[in-house]
Amino acid sequence: MRRGRGNIGVVRVCEFDFELPAGLIAQEPVAERAGARLLGLDRQTGALTHTAVSALPDLLRAGDLLVVNDTRVFPARLVGRRVPGGGAVECLLVRREASGAFRSAEGRAPDHGSCLWEALMHPGQKLRPGGRVVFEGARTIHGEVRERRYFGRRLIHLWTDDGSSLDDAIDAIGHVPLPPYIKRGDRPDDLDRYQTVFARARGSIAAPTAGLHFTPSLLQALRAGGVGTASITLHVGYGTFQPVRVDRVEDHRVEPEPYEIAPAAAAAIGRARAERRRILAVGTTTTRTLEGVAQAHGGAVVAGAGSTDLFIYPGFEFRVVSGLLTNFHLPQSSLLMLVSAFAGRERVLRAYQAAVVEGYRFYSYGDAMLIL
Repeated sequence: MRRGRGNIGVVRVCEFDFELPAGLIAQEPVAERAGARLLGLDRQTGALTHTAVSALPDLLRAGDLLVVNDTRVFPARLVGRRVPGGGAVECLLVRREASGAFRSAEGRAPDHGSCLWEALMHPGQKLRPGGRVVFEGARTIHGEVRERRYFGRRLIHLWTDDGSSLDDAIDAIGHVPLPPYIKRGDRPDDLDRYQTVFARARGSIAAPTAGLHFTPSLLQALRAGGVGTASITLHVGYGTFQPVRVDRVEDHRVEPEPYEIAPAAAAAIGRARAERRRILAVGTTTTRTLEGVAQAHGGAVVAGAGSTDLFIYPGFEFRVVSGLLTNFHLPQSSLLMLVSAFAGRERVLRAYQAAVVEGYRFYSYGDAMLIL
């Protein structure tokens, strides 16, 4: 899928900065998912409202279609030791290599217990090609660094002792990949709270966090009010949250992430568009998928699988999404640029300033915005 671009002149990354007190970065989820606060933003007038996610049935209208991301986060953070030195090692699995299985150093034939992954590893300076690691727990995973790559990444070959499923072993001993701004270790309850109620398709290394606010009872109330839902899949990878390391926004590139849209979802979205009903994207990942597919297919959201590297920033023309539910994002991030493209940079930054003043909680476990 080709990369999207805005249609305005040079935009500077520094134009998307704002001051955020460290105390507003949420370290814990709220007690009840739908109890998170909700800042409403009218993208035509800039007017703000303050409610809660639980008020969504009163804020939306019959005929609206919510489109959610049903990806499932897997425990992509492995903690182990170097072999033979024994020093501590952490490994965040970023992307499975297309080549898939790989012959081990001992000559083991490729199978589903062996795979190549691109990973962020610590301590990187001590993990050169040929370096060996082991991750142990209820299951054991062995690893060998194959390549050093840019920005501290490594290509690592992982395998299980007995050739049993590597994915099963990762699920058994891996840790929830909480974002680095959550300054605590993962706990058993994060297995549930860092997963949406829509989660179905295993494959993400980060949650589509806008979806974390929904509960079965909230969905039932929305359905009772005539609000429909459709599920698509975008597996959240490093591309969603990778740092913007350039000065000019248009020089940034987003790494491709795989998506899939089922025929039923494409049909539901197509009907809503034909009937001029509002399509509300739950999260930036859903937004990028819908707009990326539409961009590649003449404005239509069609069923199928592929990957998208769409980067949305001010000047982008939205073809599908008419409403957005999203969390609050990092300064100078591609996610904040997407939100600014949808509602206007100045309006979004004013809304963020208001959120800071009102003590809203930011980032993955934080509060939400509804932009209509």
